[in-house]
Amino acid sequence: MHEYPADIFTEQDVSPDGLANLGPLAPLAGLWEGKKGFDVNPFWPEPRRQDYVERIDLQPIDPQSNGPQFFYGLRYHTHIVKPGEIETYHDQVGYWLWEPVTGLITHTLTIPRGQVVLAQGHAAADAVRFEVSAIRGSTVNGICSTPFLEEAFRTDSFRMEVTVNADGTWSYEEDTVLQVKGQAAPFHHTDRNTLARIAPPKPNPRLAGG
Repeated sequence: MHEYPADIFTEQDVSPDGLANLGPLAPLAGLWEGKKGFDVNPFWPEPRRQDYVERIDLQPIDPQSNGPQFFYGLRYHTHIVKPGEIETYHDQVGYWLWEPVTGLITHTLTIPRGQVVLAQGHAAADAVRFEVSAIRGSTVNGICSTPFLEEAFRTDSFRMEVTVNADGTWSYEEDTVLQVKGQAAPFHHTDRNTLARIAPPKPNPRLAGG
């Protein structure tokens, strides 16, 4: 574990350029679309398998500080539909955060079905592959759900692996382990997609206003 200064209040001098200091998150900045998403989710009597189309908007934010700790990051919104449809299949908002001092990557995830996740991992600044994970019950990389989800589809763990591809796209694979009510074995709810950039990122607010 990294040892921070004894002074937990004084902020560090950091660069105002969010986009230039994202480390391994830099290749993810911008507006992206993926047309080959694939989801396996729990259903009865058999799991459902679903193709999906995804759009993710990841835009740099101003540097964020917790006293001596500081992050550069991306605010994101994910919107997913089934092919040929307009009704929302999945919606998600949150942040990707990078702590240069420690190599910590933090992924926050909020969905409008009553669940939040704080997943973490570590990577070098030039990494082209990294992973974040969360475990139910943890106070530093945990999962929190509504009472219904806790009873019927309890989430025990979440893992997401991101790979930056040589052609400028990036891919992810997710594995969310659920305990479904009435089923003895854990269920692996999986998602995967590859995304291509359709618009460049915008400067973070501090630079955009300069």
